[in-house]
Amino acid sequence: MLSDPGVCPSLAKDGAPRCALRSFCRKIPVSALLLAGVGMLIAFLGTLRCLVPAPGLSMSMAEGDTLISVDYEIFGKVQGVFFRKYTQAEGKKLGLVGWVQNTDQGTVQGQLQGPASKVRHMQEWLETKGSPKSHIDRASFHNEKVIVKLDYTDFQIVK
Repeated sequence: MLSDPGVCPSLAKDGAPRCALRSFCRKIPVSALLLAGVGMLIAFLGTLRCLVPAPGLSMSMAEGDTLISVDYEIFGKVQGVFFRKYTQAEGKKLGLVGWVQNTDQGTVQGQLQGPASKVRHMQEWLETKGSPKSHIDRASFHNEKVIVKLDYTDFQIVK
């Protein structure tokens, strides 16, 4: 406990400052010290913002990785083999958002958004794995860009 709650605790009983900056330390109200401490705490916690997920985002979306968006089209036997369903599940597992749909040309297309490392992982999955009964001939990725915020809140199958 402080002997005088309205006085800086670094002052000696005779009122002389005990700190090294004698000219700086005067009778500083404790409320000012507390306010300064709270400000420093807020500033410190602000530097940790990448460790605290924003509402509605999984921890993987808050890793501090650069957010990117990329469009894709997958060629091969990718329709009628649950490719969209597996793509949605993998995207959600990685914490990505976006969409996937069949095209009239027999391909699957969509958009991925999220941390670059997770998007890269999903791109590899789309190129090499897909659904169990699919056969991927090739994958095309285009319109890649850095984004400030996500345009979607989930990973959707568009019909």
